[in-house]
Amino acid sequence: MQLGLDFTLVQELVAGVDEVGRGPLCGAVVTAAVILDPARPILGLNDSKKLSEARREQLFDEIREKALAWCIARAEVEEIDQLNILQATMLAMQRAVEGLSITPKLALIDGNRCPTLHVPSAAVVKGDSQVPAIAAASILAKVSRDREMQLLDAQYPGYGIAAHKGYPTPVHLAALRRLGPTPIHRRSFAPVRALLDD
Repeated sequence: MQLGLDFTLVQELVAGVDEVGRGPLCGAVVTAAVILDPARPILGLNDSKKLSEARREQLFDEIREKALAWCIARAEVEEIDQLNILQATMLAMQRAVEGLSITPKLALIDGNRCPTLHVPSAAVVKGDSQVPAIAAASILAKVSRDREMQLLDAQYPGYGIAAHKGYPTPVHLAALRRLGPTPIHRRSFAPVRALLDD
């Protein structure tokens, strides 16, 4: 990862960026960017998928309280259908970084590609289990999206959204066939598109 930057100089102004919700058939893709404060360490940061729901909820509040800056952003279902999921994810990541109250010197992006940003960036494969700021971003994005899916479950009962979070589980696919797609379903995704084509 050669960036021509002295990493020690920018240590405290590194933004970690991650997304959640690329695979689901419904709902927005949610991203977060976090700049941690070296003076206020947060213990137990890890890839959000490796933490219990209760632990994620605790860390969600602690990250927002202790981080130097954080921003949660998103791309809506309409944008996903219009752009495709990869481009919509990049757009949501861009929004998260641009929404930070402090401009980072470097943005570290979970995965293998970077969105177009006004600051230097580098992609880090499996970054959510290696870079604390990316782990923090993964927690903010996941808790945020999970809470949203709870609300959507109440709005669109019968699909089991609170449990599967929109992922294409057998329960979700069966409900889709039975009840049909809702306005929050991604029309460009194959299982939804197939039902609409029928």
